[in-house]
Amino acid sequence: METMDMKKTILTIGRQYGSGGREIGQRLAEKLGIKCYDSELLDRAAKDSGMCQEIFENHDEKPTSSFLDSLVMDTYSVGSYNSSPFLDMPLNHKVFLAQFETIKKIADRESCVIVGRCADYALADYPDCINIFIHSDMENRVKAVSKRLNITENKAKDLIQKKDKQRASYYNYYSSKRWGDSKSYDLCMNSSKIGYDGVVKMIQEFAKIKGAYKK
Repeated sequence: METMDMKKTILTIGRQYGSGGREIGQRLAEKLGIKCYDSELLDRAAKDSGMCQEIFENHDEKPTSSFLDSLVMDTYSVGSYNSSPFLDMPLNHKVFLAQFETIKKIADRESCVIVGRCADYALADYPDCINIFIHSDMENRVKAVSKRLNITENKAKDLIQKKDKQRASYYNYYSSKRWGDSKSYDLCMNSSKIGYDGVVKMIQEFAKIKGAYKK
């Protein structure tokens, strides 16, 4: 277990499907002695909002296709689960906003690693937050997904393309940035070049330098 000389350590991880983002997040959190939130966010958001967890699972990082839905977002006041705008809101927006608020509550309370779910956008106002994107060569991703799910490489490739498209659509719709664009993150890492542990070490070094650097 290691700790950083920083008041609070908050790291968000965006990731291509099959790039190892979840595993890297877990290893990073273990090294730092803090919690990693991935699917655990669904349970926490369900409890915070009083909504059924199954709803969160069914809408997790799923894109929306309705432009009119965005009009409702403008009238919503964060934290008002019983307000009329929230009650009238499409279900996918309720899920996003509940997760959005839960992410902020977690970051306010503790050091953490948060995987996916537009966490970098939710924490845009947190100056100590470090936003990371993990990608990997397609060949490595196909092999990893094929082995993990015990499916053919052709099926793995199709699944990767589908998942990446979903994540990109979700992120691009709800945030003001572009999924996978280097300008959207502080650090972009290719896990197929230096392995998961190598990526973890590089993130730790980046965080140490950032914590020590003061303009």
